[in-house]
Amino acid sequence: MKYLHLIWAALFRRKTRTILTLVSIVAAFLLFGMLDAVRTAFDSGSQGIVGVDRLVTSSRYSIIQPLPESLGARIAVIPGVRDVGHANWFGGIYQDPKNFVFSYAVSPNYLDLYPEIHLSAEQRKAFDGNRTGAVIGDKLAQKYGWKVGDKIPLQSTIFPLKNGSKTWTFDIEGIFTVDKDAANGLDQLFLLHWKYFDEANAFGNGTVGWYVDRLTDPALGDRVAHAIDALSANSDHETKTQTEQAFSASFAKQLGDIGLIVGSIMGAVFFTLILLTANTMAQAVRERTSELAVLKTIGFSSRSVLALVLAESVLLLLIGGVIGLGLAAVLAPAIGKGSGGMINLPPVGAGSWAMGVGLMVLIGLVVGALPAWRAMRLNIVDALAGR
Repeated sequence: MKYLHLIWAALFRRKTRTILTLVSIVAAFLLFGMLDAVRTAFDSGSQGIVGVDRLVTSSRYSIIQPLPESLGARIAVIPGVRDVGHANWFGGIYQDPKNFVFSYAVSPNYLDLYPEIHLSAEQRKAFDGNRTGAVIGDKLAQKYGWKVGDKIPLQSTIFPLKNGSKTWTFDIEGIFTVDKDAANGLDQLFLLHWKYFDEANAFGNGTVGWYVDRLTDPALGDRVAHAIDALSANSDHETKTQTEQAFSASFAKQLGDIGLIVGSIMGAVFFTLILLTANTMAQAVRERTSELAVLKTIGFSSRSVLALVLAESVLLLLIGGVIGLGLAAVLAPAIGKGSGGMINLPPVGAGSWAMGVGLMVLIGLVVGALPAWRAMRLNIVDALAGR
């Protein structure tokens, strides 16, 4: 802190250049914070204790490959299985292609498999008794202003009706809430009856997308999973049974390896940032050659000059990086709120801040190392003669 005024004065010796460099650093760490929030959002379904007593059985080859409905009865008699339900991906668009609704066609007992979903007994009875009924998450209802009793038309992106139309109409019979620690996005779901979907759908009848297997004891998970997969071994519908968390992660990876995508983008961004800030620091030190020689003349040691230049570089990264991560911490939850919960981005956590600050210091040391080394080895006579 003793020489902070010297470091600060050197850093802003060329204000325009420093400010432009800071803008680049801010942008880089803003992007880092936002992308890390995206990665955390995709990984959130693979953590926690909710759903540890559930397995998901899907096709071994691809999540889009259907399974026969008859398989459910065979899974139900396996020791350790308490209950079995099934679901099909429906998908749907409400009024505008931008309004995509995550919707599943589910078996009658599907809600019983998810104790973290709360629906009143009256609304559950109305849903069970209406062939075209649907229940929705409270966040989805808030997003579009839907309420119980509304008739909602959804245009299917995949499944046409037998009459050729792609517009399905459903009656909202209930709005459910979920526990705070429930899986990300559960409060955004639109659930309809599988039986109605299967009978009205133009193709793929008698099949389901995946099974949800609730266990009597979570400790039996591995044994039950192997027993379920053995039922379809060497058939045309071999299965892969895994934990609900692993299934959610594999479902997300249909979009791609989020961790690899985020890492690749940030690698390119930080590589560019290193080149930019290294050039800034090299120019800054080169312009101050005679000034650094004067510092040595009045008693500053070579190591002190080295430390001053490295401190200047690290301070530059810390100022821009902290501002960038701070902006990400504010913007990420705001974007999630603005999307009505469809994009549920968590705030920048302590882990992200620690990683970010570590990167700031590391990059600062890397880009300042060569200029600082040259400043340390600077010959006073040669430097003053060159002036």
